[in-house]
Amino acid sequence: MKGTHFFVTMAVLALASTLAYASDPSQLQDFCVAVNDTKFGVFVNGKFCKDPKLATPEDFFFPGLLNRQNTSNQLGFTVTPVNVINLPGLNTLGISLARLDFAPFGVNPPHTHPRATEVIVVLEGTLYVGFVTSNPENRLFAKTLYPGDVFVFPEGLIHFQFNVAKKNAVAIAGLSSQNPGVITVANAVFGSNPKINPDVLAKAFQLDRKVVYYLQEVF
Repeated sequence: MKGTHFFVTMAVLALASTLAYASDPSQLQDFCVAVNDTKFGVFVNGKFCKDPKLATPEDFFFPGLLNRQNTSNQLGFTVTPVNVINLPGLNTLGISLARLDFAPFGVNPPHTHPRATEVIVVLEGTLYVGFVTSNPENRLFAKTLYPGDVFVFPEGLIHFQFNVAKKNAVAIAGLSSQNPGVITVANAVFGSNPKINPDVLAKAFQLDRKVVYYLQEVF
Protein backbone atom coordinates (compact mmCIF):
# COMPACT_ATOMS: atom_id res chain seq x y z
CA MET A 1 0.00 0.00 0.00
CA LYS A 2 2.85 2.38 0.85
CA GLY A 3 4.31 1.72 -2.57
CA THR A 4 1.00 2.68 -4.19
CA HIS A 5 0.81 5.93 -2.22
CA PHE A 6 4.38 6.76 -3.20
CA PHE A 7 3.66 6.12 -6.88
CA VAL A 8 0.52 8.32 -6.78
CA THR A 9 2.43 11.08 -5.01
CA MET A 10 5.19 11.01 -7.62
CA ALA A 11 2.62 11.03 -10.44
CA VAL A 12 0.85 14.07 -8.96
CA LEU A 13 4.13 15.92 -8.51
CA ALA A 14 5.15 15.11 -12.09
CA LEU A 15 1.80 16.39 -13.39
CA ALA A 16 2.08 19.57 -11.35
CA SER A 17 5.59 20.12 -12.67
CA THR A 18 4.38 19.62 -16.26
CA LEU A 19 1.53 22.10 -15.82
CA ALA A 20 3.89 24.62 -14.26
CA TYR A 21 5.92 24.67 -17.48
CA ALA A 22 2.96 24.52 -19.89
CA SER A 23 3.39 28.16 -20.96
CA ASP A 24 5.97 30.94 -20.81
CA PRO A 25 7.41 31.30 -17.30
CA SER A 26 5.78 33.86 -15.03
CA GLN A 27 7.76 37.01 -14.40
CA LEU A 28 9.18 37.73 -10.93
CA GLN A 29 9.09 41.51 -11.32
CA ASP A 30 6.80 44.14 -12.82
CA PHE A 31 8.41 43.96 -16.26
CA CYS A 32 11.59 43.00 -18.08
CA VAL A 33 11.94 45.17 -21.19
CA ALA A 34 14.02 43.31 -23.77
CA VAL A 35 17.31 44.79 -25.01
CA ASN A 36 19.89 43.29 -27.33
CA ASP A 37 23.01 44.88 -25.86
CA THR A 38 24.61 43.12 -22.90
CA LYS A 39 25.89 46.46 -21.59
CA PHE A 40 22.36 47.48 -20.63
CA GLY A 41 20.98 44.41 -18.90
CA VAL A 42 21.13 40.80 -17.80
CA PHE A 43 20.16 37.71 -19.79
CA VAL A 44 16.71 36.33 -18.87
CA ASN A 45 14.80 33.63 -20.82
CA GLY A 46 16.10 34.43 -24.29
CA LYS A 47 16.50 38.20 -23.94
CA PHE A 48 18.46 40.74 -21.96
CA CYS A 49 16.48 42.87 -19.52
CA LYS A 50 16.80 46.61 -19.52
CA ASP A 51 17.39 48.30 -16.19
CA PRO A 52 13.79 49.12 -15.07
CA LYS A 53 14.90 52.64 -14.22
CA LEU A 54 15.70 53.20 -17.91
CA ALA A 55 12.36 51.93 -19.23
CA THR A 56 10.07 54.36 -21.08
CA PRO A 57 6.46 54.25 -22.32
CA GLU A 58 7.83 53.57 -25.82
CA ASP A 59 9.03 50.17 -24.62
CA PHE A 60 5.39 49.14 -24.16
CA PHE A 61 3.98 50.72 -27.33
CA PHE A 62 3.37 49.50 -30.90
CA PRO A 63 1.65 51.86 -33.39
CA GLY A 64 -0.54 51.39 -36.42
CA LEU A 65 -2.08 47.95 -36.03
CA LEU A 66 -5.27 49.21 -37.70
CA ASN A 67 -3.37 50.06 -40.90
CA ARG A 68 -4.31 47.79 -43.81
CA GLN A 69 -1.34 45.81 -45.09
CA ASN A 70 -0.27 44.96 -48.64
CA THR A 71 -1.46 41.48 -49.65
CA SER A 72 -0.22 41.47 -53.25
CA ASN A 73 1.82 38.30 -52.91
CA GLN A 74 1.50 34.67 -53.95
CA LEU A 75 -0.68 33.77 -50.97
CA GLY A 76 -2.78 36.93 -50.86
CA PHE A 77 -1.95 37.13 -47.16
CA THR A 78 0.17 39.26 -44.83
CA VAL A 79 0.77 38.90 -41.11
CA THR A 80 1.82 41.81 -38.90
CA PRO A 81 3.25 40.27 -35.72
CA VAL A 82 3.41 42.15 -32.44
CA ASN A 83 5.78 40.11 -30.31
CA VAL A 84 8.86 40.59 -28.17
CA ILE A 85 10.91 41.40 -31.28
CA ASN A 86 9.06 44.65 -32.04
CA LEU A 87 7.40 45.30 -28.67
CA PRO A 88 10.19 44.72 -26.12
CA GLY A 89 7.88 45.36 -23.16
CA LEU A 90 6.25 41.97 -23.86
CA ASN A 91 9.38 40.19 -22.65
CA THR A 92 8.52 37.59 -19.92
CA LEU A 93 4.78 38.45 -20.08
CA GLY A 94 3.86 35.34 -22.09
CA ILE A 95 1.57 36.99 -24.66
CA SER A 96 1.69 38.47 -28.16
CA LEU A 97 -0.69 39.24 -31.01
CA ALA A 98 -0.83 39.71 -34.76
CA ARG A 99 -2.91 41.34 -37.47
CA LEU A 100 -3.91 39.04 -40.33
CA ASP A 101 -4.73 40.66 -43.69
CA PHE A 102 -6.29 38.62 -46.51
CA ALA A 103 -6.88 39.55 -50.13
CA PRO A 104 -9.94 37.96 -51.75
CA PHE A 105 -9.35 34.18 -51.58
CA GLY A 106 -6.08 34.75 -49.74
CA VAL A 107 -4.79 32.02 -47.44
CA ASN A 108 -2.69 31.70 -44.33
CA PRO A 109 -1.41 28.21 -45.23
CA PRO A 110 -1.25 25.24 -42.85
CA HIS A 111 1.21 26.01 -40.07
CA THR A 112 1.86 25.52 -36.37
CA HIS A 113 2.99 27.65 -33.45
CA PRO A 114 5.33 25.43 -31.41
CA ARG A 115 5.10 27.60 -28.30
CA ALA A 116 1.58 29.03 -28.28
CA THR A 117 -2.14 28.56 -28.45
CA GLU A 118 -3.76 31.05 -30.84
CA VAL A 119 -7.17 32.70 -30.67
CA ILE A 120 -8.49 34.92 -33.48
CA VAL A 121 -11.34 37.35 -33.84
CA VAL A 122 -12.56 38.35 -37.30
CA LEU A 123 -12.89 42.10 -37.80
CA GLU A 124 -14.10 42.10 -41.39
CA GLY A 125 -14.77 39.61 -44.16
CA THR A 126 -15.44 35.87 -44.06
CA LEU A 127 -12.81 33.30 -43.10
CA TYR A 128 -12.89 29.52 -43.30
CA VAL A 129 -10.58 28.32 -40.52
CA GLY A 130 -9.64 25.04 -38.95
CA PHE A 131 -7.11 22.83 -37.20
CA VAL A 132 -6.22 19.12 -37.36
CA THR A 133 -5.69 16.93 -34.31
CA SER A 134 -2.65 14.73 -33.85
CA ASN A 135 -2.18 11.16 -35.09
CA PRO A 136 -3.86 8.78 -35.48
CA GLU A 137 -7.21 10.57 -35.59
CA ASN A 138 -6.13 13.59 -37.70
CA ARG A 139 -9.59 15.00 -37.08
CA LEU A 140 -10.44 18.32 -38.73
CA PHE A 141 -12.21 21.01 -36.69
CA ALA A 142 -13.30 23.75 -39.11
CA LYS A 143 -15.72 26.67 -39.12
CA THR A 144 -16.69 29.63 -41.30
CA LEU A 145 -16.27 32.86 -39.35
CA TYR A 146 -17.87 36.27 -39.77
CA PRO A 147 -17.09 39.66 -38.15
CA GLY A 148 -17.12 39.32 -34.39
CA ASP A 149 -16.63 35.53 -34.42
CA VAL A 150 -13.83 33.97 -32.37
CA PHE A 151 -11.98 30.68 -32.90
CA VAL A 152 -9.12 29.03 -30.99
CA PHE A 153 -6.27 26.88 -32.32
CA PRO A 154 -4.65 24.66 -29.64
CA GLU A 155 -0.91 24.89 -29.17
CA GLY A 156 1.23 22.96 -31.63
CA LEU A 157 -1.61 21.76 -33.90
CA ILE A 158 -1.59 22.43 -37.65
CA HIS A 159 -4.13 25.12 -38.56
CA PHE A 160 -5.06 27.53 -41.35
CA GLN A 161 -7.26 30.49 -42.34
CA PHE A 162 -8.74 31.05 -45.80
CA ASN A 163 -10.68 34.06 -47.11
CA VAL A 164 -13.67 32.56 -48.93
CA ALA A 165 -15.11 35.89 -50.11
CA LYS A 166 -14.49 38.29 -52.98
CA LYS A 167 -13.51 41.12 -50.62
CA ASN A 168 -10.70 41.69 -48.15
CA ALA A 169 -10.72 40.11 -44.72
CA VAL A 170 -8.99 41.13 -41.49
CA ALA A 171 -8.52 39.29 -38.21
CA ILE A 172 -6.62 39.87 -34.98
CA ALA A 173 -4.84 36.94 -33.35
CA GLY A 174 -3.76 36.60 -29.73
CA LEU A 175 -1.05 34.08 -28.80
CA SER A 176 -0.03 32.64 -25.45
CA SER A 177 3.69 33.33 -25.83
CA GLN A 178 5.85 36.41 -26.20
CA ASN A 179 7.59 34.61 -29.10
CA PRO A 180 5.25 31.86 -30.37
CA GLY A 181 7.27 30.90 -33.44
CA VAL A 182 5.72 29.62 -36.65
CA ILE A 183 6.39 26.54 -38.80
CA THR A 184 4.70 26.70 -42.20
CA VAL A 185 4.32 23.07 -43.21
CA ALA A 186 5.01 23.34 -46.95
CA ASN A 187 7.95 25.70 -46.47
CA ALA A 188 9.52 23.53 -43.79
CA VAL A 189 9.11 20.26 -45.72
CA PHE A 190 9.85 21.37 -49.28
CA GLY A 191 11.90 24.48 -48.59
CA SER A 192 14.37 23.26 -45.98
CA ASN A 193 18.02 24.29 -46.24
CA PRO A 194 19.71 22.05 -47.20
CA LYS A 195 16.97 20.17 -49.02
CA ILE A 196 15.53 16.94 -47.64
CA ASN A 197 16.45 13.93 -49.79
CA PRO A 198 13.69 13.74 -52.47
CA ASP A 199 13.40 9.98 -51.92
CA VAL A 200 12.27 10.65 -48.36
CA LEU A 201 9.57 13.06 -49.45
CA ALA A 202 8.46 10.95 -52.41
CA LYS A 203 7.94 7.99 -50.09
CA ALA A 204 6.39 10.00 -47.26
CA PHE A 205 3.87 11.84 -49.45
CA GLN A 206 3.42 9.07 -52.03
CA LEU A 207 4.51 11.42 -54.82
CA ASP A 208 6.53 11.00 -57.99
CA ARG A 209 10.09 12.28 -57.50
CA LYS A 210 9.51 14.80 -60.32
CA VAL A 211 6.70 16.34 -58.30
CA VAL A 212 8.98 16.52 -55.25
CA TYR A 213 11.68 18.23 -57.32
CA TYR A 214 9.08 20.73 -58.56
CA LEU A 215 7.80 21.49 -55.06
CA GLN A 216 11.32 21.94 -53.74
CA GLU A 217 11.97 24.49 -56.47
CA VAL A 218 8.70 26.32 -55.72
CA PHE A 219 9.43 26.60 -52.00
